Amino acid sequence: MTITETTTALDTVVQPGDGAMIPVPSGGRLRIVDLHGNQAVDTLFYDANDVDNRYSAFDTIREQRAVFLTTGSRLLSTRLDELAVISDDTCGRHDTVGGACSQESNVIRYGEFTRHQHACRQTFLYYGARAGIGQRQLTHNVNFFMNVPVSPDGDLSFEDGLSAPGRYVEITAGRDLLVLISNCPQLNNPCNGWNPTPVQLLGWW
Repeated sequence: MTITETTTALDTVVQPGDGAMIPVPSGGRLRIVDLHGNQAVDTLFYDANDVDNRYSAFDTIREQRAVFLTTGSRLLSTRLDELAVISDDTCGRHDTVGGACSQESNVIRYGEFTRHQHACRQTFLYYGARAGIGQRQLTHNVNFFMNVPVSPDGDLSFEDGLSAPGRYVEITAGRDLLVLISNCPQLNNPCNGWNPTPVQLLGWW
């Protein structure tokens, strides 16, 4: 079947702090829409037939000689398989080095008062468990819409996002995928504009 805008297989809204596990067949397209702007969406990609064959930030960066992701970026696995390609992008730059927030990293970065705040790692574990994805299978993730400049010395900083209401990123699956999403609840840096907001997921396959 030819994939068109009329063959919508997925249309859902994910609230901040919540997540989703989305099976995307080979050739399918998944679009993440930043409904209100300046919202980070932490995302992991897995081969649906072998979750140990998962997205690798290191290999993706090394093979393409680019720290940031945008249209045309190939998302590679630990085995250098092409899991997906960013086929459309109205934001222009996405982070793949900043990682996902966790309760432990929140305490180190922001202080003891954050210890019991919900974090992306918890969301990943909750939704990942449904597909046999546990701590061993979690790795560096893509942070769609998140702005993490890298200095010449290799230092990272979390800055205001470059997105805006209605901007989106779309990936096309190179094989059957499981896409694990956490709509980031982070309140302690500007990645969500200090106010986490919902995102929309659209799929065609």
